[in-house]
Amino acid sequence: MLEIVRHLLPEAPDRVAPFSHAVRAGDFLFVTGQMPTLPGGGKVLVEGGIEPQTRQVLENLRTIVAGCGGDIARTVFARVYLTQFDRDYAAMNAVWEAFFAGGLPARTCVGVTGLAVGALVEVDLVVAL
Repeated sequence: MLEIVRHLLPEAPDRVAPFSHAVRAGDFLFVTGQMPTLPGGGKVLVEGGIEPQTRQVLENLRTIVAGCGGDIARTVFARVYLTQFDRDYAAMNAVWEAFFAGGLPARTCVGVTGLAVGALVEVDLVVAL
């Protein structure tokens, strides 16, 4: 039977809804979409626009993956959600490409009408362990 482990991590950002930070299923880690908030900072967004928000989301994901014993470099798939797709797509991609300079995961990016806590960007991941 496939082992399933749910992770709630004290070092991760405060959750904005009732969910696990990540769920391990066999050799894969499914990481819940993260907001651009600082760990321990409640639900307050990082200021400055899409670039700092994207960096913070990626750092939050790195914290969660590491806290579950994984390595963000082993990300196999990501979904990116943007509230201002036309405006922010290129700037988000620049931050993304620098962060995953060792190898880009497969990815889907979609424009949405809104995200929790008024975020401009949210990202979820699937990571091979």
